[in-house]
Amino acid sequence: MFSPFLKKKNGAEQQPSRDDRGLSKEPDETRAEGASFAAAAPGPIQESPGAVLVQKSHMDKKSLDLIFAVEQMIKEKQHVEMSHQDLQDRLSHANGQTDRLNRDLKNLGKVVEEREKSIQELEQRLLDKNLKVDQMMEDYRELQAALTGEIEELKGIVELERQNYGGLLQKYNGTSAEKNRKIGELEEKNERLEAELAQMKQKFEALRQEKTHLLTIVNDFTNRLSSPFASSAGQLDNVSAD
Repeated sequence: MFSPFLKKKNGAEQQPSRDDRGLSKEPDETRAEGASFAAAAPGPIQESPGAVLVQKSHMDKKSLDLIFAVEQMIKEKQHVEMSHQDLQDRLSHANGQTDRLNRDLKNLGKVVEEREKSIQELEQRLLDKNLKVDQMMEDYRELQAALTGEIEELKGIVELERQNYGGLLQKYNGTSAEKNRKIGELEEKNERLEAELAQMKQKFEALRQEKTHLLTIVNDFTNRLSSPFASSAGQLDNVSAD
């Protein structure tokens, strides 16, 4: 970065002032006198302003131009020093920011390193989970294959049992029909036997009544026959007693 003084000085070197062009036309003695005065100029410039004004009042135009040039150079030097100090301050501030950014970068590096470690741990855990999932999937496929075989076997057993059940059901239906037929026959036979039993009861009752009647007749006849013999036996007993 170039200071304004350097720019102005370069411009002054490229385009000399009208007074400088006039001074360049003076003889060599004037240049030597101006150079000797410029060498002695810093001493008087540091004096009080009143003394400078008094000295300037006794000087010619060339000396005044030299004094003005020296004053401008001093002002430019002060400006350069101020600019340099400002740049130093800005550089210090930039260095402070750089240090802070470096510290932040170092901290971020530590954070990134910790995050990378965490990511590696998570990747390892994810890898372990994937291995477990793969093993579980393999076990599931094996179990599914085994269950598929068992299911097919059970389907065959169920089909066989269904056929057996169909045969048993058909046999049961036939047996039920035969049983129902026999039950019908037995019911008919029972009804017939009940009818025959009723007839036999009627015949038995008739025979019982007839037997009772005959027994009554026999008893009557027996009583009639035994009556004369009883009276004769009584008379004989009376005679013996006398």
